[in-house]
Amino acid sequence: MGRMSLVAGIDSSTQSTKVEVRDADTGDLVASGRARHPLTSPPRSEQDPNAWWRAFQAAWAEAGAPEVAALSVAGQQHGMVATDEYGEPVRPAKLWNDTETAPDASWLIKKVGGPELWAAAVGTVPVASLTITKLSWLHRTEADAWSRMRHVCLPHDWLTWKLTGRLVTDRGDASGTGYWSPLEERYRFDLLEVVGPELDWPSMVPPVLGPSEAAGQWGDASGSPLVACGTGDNMAAALGTGLGAGEISVSLGTSGTAYAVSDNPTADPTGAVAGFADASGRYLPLVCTLNATKVTGAIAHVLGVDEERLSLLAMGAAPGANGVVILPWFDGERTPNRPDATGMITGLRSDVSRDELARAAFEGVVCGLLDGIDALDAAGVPVEGARIVLVGGGAHSPAYRRVLADLSGQTVVVPEDAEHVAKGACVQAAALLHGVDVAEIARAWRGAPVDELAPDPDVDRAAIREAYASLRDRA
Repeated sequence: MGRMSLVAGIDSSTQSTKVEVRDADTGDLVASGRARHPLTSPPRSEQDPNAWWRAFQAAWAEAGAPEVAALSVAGQQHGMVATDEYGEPVRPAKLWNDTETAPDASWLIKKVGGPELWAAAVGTVPVASLTITKLSWLHRTEADAWSRMRHVCLPHDWLTWKLTGRLVTDRGDASGTGYWSPLEERYRFDLLEVVGPELDWPSMVPPVLGPSEAAGQWGDASGSPLVACGTGDNMAAALGTGLGAGEISVSLGTSGTAYAVSDNPTADPTGAVAGFADASGRYLPLVCTLNATKVTGAIAHVLGVDEERLSLLAMGAAPGANGVVILPWFDGERTPNRPDATGMITGLRSDVSRDELARAAFEGVVCGLLDGIDALDAAGVPVEGARIVLVGGGAHSPAYRRVLADLSGQTVVVPEDAEHVAKGACVQAAALLHGVDVAEIARAWRGAPVDELAPDPDVDRAAIREAYASLRDRA
């Protein structure tokens, strides 16, 4: 029997770096490691990219410093890494959930001529999350860093650069910048020139590789591991779950996302749906909310319980939480675009229970994401009858599983327990190693689900969503 070939996937998220090592042929998990990143808190949310590299080194060591044949990096989307000519950051990276750039988003929309023109150009209307708004903020507020910037890239690009010495990106992550068009498969330098007409933008942004292209090797020696092009975290998660036709992925982490793989690009002028590309050569229309498990985490803290206990409390309350409704915009919101918003609670009475507050927190987060699925439908993404694939840290919660099934009226599937972003990066690495399409590996590695829930037909989901909508619309 020949020696097992291994691949590694790196997930560099907002909170931590995770490493998974898998059998390149079967996808079986062999080892893993994890290391924390510095905490951030909007409106200013920034991290030193060198902290990501240190976290990668620590997580790699915890995984046993494995000998792999190939690896790939998936990273948090949108973050602005501004560097000098040698790849050294000229300032901390501004992350996706930084909302200081909201005024720049509004300015860019007006400068170009409205949301319709932005949607037609790059499939996405600027919000504070997008990289282009962060570049505008840098130009407006930090002249010294702006003058020293020679390259701008995304978190996964920078880590791949550290590994290979080559600055590149992929179409999936590039489609979240606000200046690369998935509709035209090219950079829109005219939009970058709106921000800084004096700069040589073609020399500053990374070349965009195709899904099966290699970024290089990690090391110069013969036999050094191949490094795939990498991608954004949501694109990697789609690979890690083997997301297919007739399915919608809902991810519950720090933020919440709802997305589907599509054969056609989208261009939503309302700005609700980001018209991303995916990591397989297709498209990934996506809706993102800034507030997901952080909301239930905050309510758990207020009630003095851990999140496991909060889930049990919520399951003890009737659907609808006896009229208690929580608007989960605790740290501003991206969908809808309300960067300065805060959370709200309504329906409180003197006999309110802990169970009801807990239930209302879960229902508020889920209602926000269901609004996102409605936006996907309005943008032309087929959602009727689609199964929901629930991933992220919130997928471990029985309350999130049950509330999502009941309020969506759809079957909810929880895939095998895995770090799906890191697994998706492993899929990329294995596809590069074997010279096959990434979608083929993703399908082959899709494991059996650990749970499948049908909605409770007796839950009045319409009334619960209407109560949420009433609070949302007057906020």
